[in-house]
Amino acid sequence: MTTKKLTFRQKILVAGTLFGMFFGAGNLIFPVHLGQLAGRNVLPAMIGFIITAVGIPIFGVAAIGATHSDGLQTLSSKVSKGYGVFFTCLLYLTIGPLFAIPRCATTSFTTGVTPMLTDASREPIALLIFSAIFFAFVLFFSLRPGKITVWIGKIINPIFLLFLAVLVIRALIHPGAAVADVEPDAAYETGAFFSSFIEGYGTMDAIAGLAFGIVVIDVIRRMGVDDDDAVAADVLSSGVLTGILMAIIYVLTILMGTQSRGLFETSANGGIALTQIAGHYFGSVGQLILAVTITFACLKTSIGLVTSCSETFVKMTHGKISYSVWAIIFTVFSFAVSNVGLSMIIEYSIPMLMLIYPPAIVLIILAFAGKLFGHDRRVYVSTMVFTWAAAIFDFMKTLPGSLQESLHLDTLVSLAGKCLPLFDKNLGWLIPACIGFVIGMILRASKPAKA
Repeated sequence: MTTKKLTFRQKILVAGTLFGMFFGAGNLIFPVHLGQLAGRNVLPAMIGFIITAVGIPIFGVAAIGATHSDGLQTLSSKVSKGYGVFFTCLLYLTIGPLFAIPRCATTSFTTGVTPMLTDASREPIALLIFSAIFFAFVLFFSLRPGKITVWIGKIINPIFLLFLAVLVIRALIHPGAAVADVEPDAAYETGAFFSSFIEGYGTMDAIAGLAFGIVVIDVIRRMGVDDDDAVAADVLSSGVLTGILMAIIYVLTILMGTQSRGLFETSANGGIALTQIAGHYFGSVGQLILAVTITFACLKTSIGLVTSCSETFVKMTHGKISYSVWAIIFTVFSFAVSNVGLSMIIEYSIPMLMLIYPPAIVLIILAFAGKLFGHDRRVYVSTMVFTWAAAIFDFMKTLPGSLQESLHLDTLVSLAGKCLPLFDKNLGWLIPACIGFVIGMILRASKPAKA
């Protein structure tokens, strides 16, 4: 029997779905800022960033299909049922009310309202008012899902991408500085690849791919592809198309950020950098277009995240807490977090991403390598135990300095630096994960799993 596969046209449609899932206005604050930091070492920085911001997310979606899973909880339950619940909760909270949803509001505020403020002391109250209005709309449409998100997706997103294309082309034709003349930040002087690899965590797309991969899998299945291996293959091939487009956008945006250093100092975050660049090339009109399109795009993303998180937690609580209650909880919590500001949200999201990304990456790898060990639970458990043990130290290391001191973590971080290879590159989990995998394989070989 011939296995049905997607036609090229269908792959384009799936690629569009993947692109819409991964690429949001909030993603742009990272490549622009990365470009400013990387300076003349922009090439290795691009490679590192694209691996974590493009490659791993696409493989994350494919991992759901490759393991015949019906979602993240099923996939992560290969470690254990309890772990599946724990990891799913942690991941959804990270891409939801803890960081991603509040970041949408503060990105909109930074690009739209901040440039209009003449008195910096009024910024906190302005953020409070803006975020209250922003999340009022988020809650309203989350409780009444309808055509608003479709309208934003079909009209606002294309306008935003068109304006971004015009801005990038204008900036590259009239650069503020030659790339070779831009001094890199200290962290990018000798470690541009590793620094940008970690910077790619900020997009949160790898963990989003695990969370929302089932949506793309369902799209492919509705197109008539039933074979699990064919589904995974079609996700990967469609993902290549998505990856090419995302990589092009990221590369050009990173270059724009690097060249902007001839016009501006390194910004506190990419939202500020985007606003400065738009203002330089297109004046206040450019800033207004950027602000409006980013605000609507982030509004759509926030509505989608509140909806997805609420539906997931309704399922996990077996309907004991209603969708509307979860939506209100997540929206109110996101509103509160958003008022700490964009820079602080990014600062505090880094430790959490350093904690959650390693096990997410390892889970994706194990999903594809599973046939080598029959998806034996002992291999999953052993690998994850070692990965988490090391990732905790990466988490400690990237906590804000004041928090490290108050928790007296200096000694532990120093010890980890001496014991864990690549710890200075924020990849201290890599070797322990490999050791855990080897131990798991030995356990499997020495004592076959019970039938």
